[in-house]
Amino acid sequence: MSDRVFITGLSLHAYHGVMPYEGKVGQTFTIDLALDIDLSAAAHSDKVADTVSYDKVVDCVSAAFVAQRYRLIEAAAGKVADAVLAAFPRVTRVSVTIHKPHAPIAATFSDVGVTLVRNRK
Repeated sequence: MSDRVFITGLSLHAYHGVMPYEGKVGQTFTIDLALDIDLSAAAHSDKVADTVSYDKVVDCVSAAFVAQRYRLIEAAAGKVADAVLAAFPRVTRVSVTIHKPHAPIAATFSDVGVTLVRNRK
């Protein structure tokens, strides 16, 4: 199967990070998602019930991402992936990329982040 629902550039303010000030001030993170799902029924029926609703995915991801403070964005990405798989049984695989463009690194860079891919067990 090669069907996929994606959401890119979801911006959320959160307090993740190792540095103490990151937990106080926070920063804006950007999340990209790719959800593997069989879309053949939705392609024929034209019904939301046969796919995943973007707004429900965004609500799920937002809630999981800001529910607690994580020191590592790897942990935050894992919680997001787990939440998506738990909430949407039709999703067989999820890819979560978290961008942290304001990471406290003494260098000039465009972006840093992580990508986690999780499959339904």
